[in-house]
Amino acid sequence: MLRTSTLSHLSDEELLQLHKESDNEKYVEELFLRYLPLLYGVCLKYLKDSDISRDAVMQLFEDLRYKIAEYDIAEFRPWIYRVVKNHCMQILQKEEHYVADNFVDNTAELKDMMHLLQEMHVSQSILLTDCLNKLPERQRISLTYFFTDKLPYAEIVNKTGYTLKNVKNYIQAGTKNLKICLENNKQ
Repeated sequence: MLRTSTLSHLSDEELLQLHKESDNEKYVEELFLRYLPLLYGVCLKYLKDSDISRDAVMQLFEDLRYKIAEYDIAEFRPWIYRVVKNHCMQILQKEEHYVADNFVDNTAELKDMMHLLQEMHVSQSILLTDCLNKLPERQRISLTYFFTDKLPYAEIVNKTGYTLKNVKNYIQAGTKNLKICLENNKQ
């Protein structure tokens, strides 16, 4: 895919028009090469992995000529940005177990639970164990990994096979249910 210098002087809109008239891939290729750094940068931003981003860009290139034919594109740059962003979102949605690095912080929930336990002077591990055992299995497993093992969301997803959304929900609901149980049993 070498850049054709004879096409580099044409505007994006001219290339789109020429492609529609001739269905020649060289015009799409020229557009792709112009925006390759943008496409890769957007993929890297969302997918957080250079290999996956490269694969996503190549898949996008393969799909690009068909996508261009489907739409009436007024301005190519904003259109291609939306296409690549949506492409990345689709990849992330297909990867149910994908967890971005920014979903690994559990300090707020951990501090809240520890504060509650300190307020109640819960040194009796029996009460805590009893309340944990009353939780639904998925909540109990997620909370145990989260509070006892101090694992971030990403590792809980990897260990359990639950989705990130489910892990967050199990921890939130489990924390609420655990708090209710502990409050109901405090003396």
